Amino acid sequence: MKHSALTAAVLSLSLAGCSMLDALNPFSGSSGPKMAELQPIQATIEVRTLWAADVGKAGDHTFVPAVVGASVYAAARDGTVVRLDNGLQVWKIQAEQPLAGGVGADERMVVVGTAKGELFAYAAVDGSLRWKARASSEIVAPPAVTANLVVVRSGDHRLSAYDPVDGKRKWVYQRPSTPLSLRVTAPPIVVEKYVFAGFPGGKLIAVSADNGAPLWEGAVALPKGATELDRVADVTSVPVIDGRMICAAAFQGRVSCFDLGNGNLIWSRDISSAAGVAIDSRYVYVSDDKGAVHALDKASGASLWKQDKLFLRRLTAPLPMRNLVAVADVQGVVHFLSRDDGAFLARQATDGSAVRAPLQTLGINLLTQTANGRVLAIEPQ
Repeated sequence: MKHSALTAAVLSLSLAGCSMLDALNPFSGSSGPKMAELQPIQATIEVRTLWAADVGKAGDHTFVPAVVGASVYAAARDGTVVRLDNGLQVWKIQAEQPLAGGVGADERMVVVGTAKGELFAYAAVDGSLRWKARASSEIVAPPAVTANLVVVRSGDHRLSAYDPVDGKRKWVYQRPSTPLSLRVTAPPIVVEKYVFAGFPGGKLIAVSADNGAPLWEGAVALPKGATELDRVADVTSVPVIDGRMICAAAFQGRVSCFDLGNGNLIWSRDISSAAGVAIDSRYVYVSDDKGAVHALDKASGASLWKQDKLFLRRLTAPLPMRNLVAVADVQGVVHFLSRDDGAFLARQATDGSAVRAPLQTLGINLLTQTANGRVLAIEPQ
């Protein structure tokens, strides 16, 4: 009973506008260090907004748009789900309930979830309802949608897989809960025969896409400290994959990379991150919990550069794009950094509200959705 009460307290804390990360962050108090003010920079590249559309506010939730080719599917707390092609609205529907998690999509379907654990699947072509299903608890992460599976992460640390044709549940995987845990808005990812997801206690888990059986477990971080708050070391962001390497980050923990096939640790670095990591042909990038962006050598984890002028600006995970790296912050500003040394190249304002959703690529451009529900395609030239 005590265990359940503690977990509920954490979840309610994250719902109340002041996130659990703020509660744990020693820098977040009114008497502590302040968020860095942005200093003028000399832009060396041109950036412009190609198009923008208003979808609806996220409230206390995080809504991640889904990109399928040239189509963008986005959702809002009030139940709005839209399809945008090149910024133009193709269709717009209203779900039966307020939404809490989304969006997952492929060429055929669009899937969103609610705080009551309801799952709605719509046809990508016209937004018509295809099926409804139910998970065991709230759905605040986007579902993972593939040709053979729809995999949903629920708030009780379960992964549930559904048939994409009719929504019938195929399997469930559950890990034991921890006394305290952060709300996780990162989706599972499905690659070949694997489903990967991060969990409380610093664990990265690989389960079978066929039946949900556990395949391997990697320790991204090991909980440590005298109190339950000190021991929160959750993997709250999306793991990233390059070839046979998979990397993940843990809050109050480390960045760790593993062999995708067997889970053997390749390297790890003591960097705390709730926002997450990115990877390209040369580097692993991470936004840490103090607002610094790091570039690490992909082979060894050695530090290559660090940009620390965005202190406490609650950054998204980095997004590498060609010769630059983008991150967005709590005031809706997108920052473009040099891939080679982390120097500022340009900035682009959005609507002034926080960018919580991970940045994504849309062709050769960048896509973002703000907390106030503005979806923007941004072109760095």
